Amino acid sequence: MTCFDRRFVRRAASLALLAVVGLAGCRRSSNREVWAEVNGHPIYRDDVENAYKRRFPGGQESISSEQVLSLKLNLLNDLIDDELLTERAAEERITVTEADVDRQVATLSSPYSPEQFQKKLADQGMTLATLRDQLRHSLLIDKLMDHDVTGQVKITPAEIEAYYRQHQSQFDVPETRYHLAQILVTVLRDPAAHNLKHSDAVGRRDALRKVLMIQQDLKAGQDFAKLAEEYSEDPATSSGGGDMGYLPASSIAADPPLRLAVNAMRVGQVSGVVRDQKGDFHILKLLEREQAGQRPASDPGVRKTILDTLTSEREQVLKSAYLEDLRNRAKVKDDLAGAIVKAGGDPALLK
Repeated sequence: MTCFDRRFVRRAASLALLAVVGLAGCRRSSNREVWAEVNGHPIYRDDVENAYKRRFPGGQESISSEQVLSLKLNLLNDLIDDELLTERAAEERITVTEADVDRQVATLSSPYSPEQFQKKLADQGMTLATLRDQLRHSLLIDKLMDHDVTGQVKITPAEIEAYYRQHQSQFDVPETRYHLAQILVTVLRDPAAHNLKHSDAVGRRDALRKVLMIQQDLKAGQDFAKLAEEYSEDPATSSGGGDMGYLPASSIAADPPLRLAVNAMRVGQVSGVVRDQKGDFHILKLLEREQAGQRPASDPGVRKTILDTLTSEREQVLKSAYLEDLRNRAKVKDDLAGAIVKAGGDPALLK
């Protein structure tokens, strides 16, 4: 699944699981069935039904009615939270510019040709306008959370030291690891390959010509990550500038050409053209070498890992409390929950 697919599906999933059985006991407003209200703002059934169709175009035949009810309650809770956050953003005068949205659209569309991107949108039941609306809203909520939650989290050096003492075994590296980036050019056409230039070599001669051109661009001073995004045929890493993450020595030992190239490189160095055992071409960059053994608490990478972990944990706690506080200060009415309680949880009585 591509970056676009994952981001869109996550967004769709948060909006679209709430409409399989009919619901009695919910109110109507202008012939639209109201499932909840937040400070007088209604959340309608048909909004969610349309999203459900996009999320499950083929339906959900295997899911039980009770599971549907559980999904409804969970999703409606998310929608209530979303409305609370939207109102809070308005109170704080947080805005999103069209330039902000343009950058997000550019990021999502970059791996595809214009025709491919339009097809992706159509496959998800969307238009460019509806995508822009969703991105604008997501950015608004992100800005609010950055200001009110993320920006309030502070982790002290003492907390980092304490975490290290309690979790030292996590930082014992059993074997040498290499943080690598690559530009991959394959000799066979790969439909899954996506890069900014929509470049896919076919055949050994074409692949060699392409990789030698990239090598010349690197020698001329062009940025490795940018060239990886534009030309690399590795669908897993091209969009991230070729970053492969940390690879243990054992994972590259099976391919002698790659192993020899990596072992000979200095941190920050770019390799020459390396042909692997399958005949594909690589240009590698060694971003970092991590030797086997216990990493000390003073290691910048260790401290960043601990900081990220503690920050994430605290953000989750603060976000939950923040949303609960918004609910405490709001007027929320959940008609769906009331209807389910009245029916004793029996889906048959809600039709």
